[in-house]
Amino acid sequence: MPLHLKMGSFLANMKNLLKGKVLLANVLPVFTAYWLALYFSGARFMDHLGLFLLTMAGSTLVISGALMMNNWYESDLDMKMDRTRNRPTVTGAFPLRAVLWGGIATTIIGLSIMMFTTFEAAIYSFLGWFFYVVLYTFWTKRRYTLNTIIGSISGAFTPLIGWAVIIPVDHIVPIALFYLLLIWQVPHTFAIAIKRLEDYTRAGVPMLPVVSGVDLTIRQIIVYVIALLPFPFILADPMGWGFSTFALALTILWIILAAMGPKAGNKKVWAQMNLRYSIIYLFLILFSMVLITFFTG
Repeated sequence: MPLHLKMGSFLANMKNLLKGKVLLANVLPVFTAYWLALYFSGARFMDHLGLFLLTMAGSTLVISGALMMNNWYESDLDMKMDRTRNRPTVTGAFPLRAVLWGGIATTIIGLSIMMFTTFEAAIYSFLGWFFYVVLYTFWTKRRYTLNTIIGSISGAFTPLIGWAVIIPVDHIVPIALFYLLLIWQVPHTFAIAIKRLEDYTRAGVPMLPVVSGVDLTIRQIIVYVIALLPFPFILADPMGWGFSTFALALTILWIILAAMGPKAGNKKVWAQMNLRYSIIYLFLILFSMVLITFFTG
């Protein structure tokens, strides 16, 4: 095989191994919180460029290590699911032993880099990894519907990492971002579970719609989306009412979309719409926070 084709195949396998979109969705809050911490502490970005590079490299490696270990441990489940059958741990493109040791090495290097930022940021990095790998992947994923909540806690640590690199997490903004990521991930994941119900059923993963049915899961999605309503008001003072109004409008739109679930003719189409909107919602919330502070800094 020509070199450029081998490289393309390797990169495609790496993207599948690291779950490209999942990696990006976890790194983005790290950057957002880092930027906001600079803004609220009155620091300049260029004065901390080296720290920024350490933060992004270290956090990306820790997250990548967690995702690699997840893929290593779940290879038997992935081969039973249509959406994961192309992962290199299933196709054999990457040996399982190599993925395991790669995940361990990547995690250690990432955490070591984070130690050169602040100890607090390194602790949050480790906690996010621990919740995802040990409590989610190894313990709850195959046993309890609680796995969704545990996974959500893991992802919610990401903004704390970025913020703690600059100043301690004793401000309402990182706490609000932790709350946002914690709540947001639940309806996002439930939408995936409804869309891929047959996959999870075949693999025997106890996701909520598999165990308790689609209708109850839809009601849970509505509850969690409504639980996002306090977020815009919590940040009304530090971020301004312009941002809060925008975030509130996005949240109300999601509530309306979620409320269509019980009467939706095709639950999977509805779940796909919610899944797409959840991604747009998070991106617009985080991007608008960076944009507002960029122009008012």
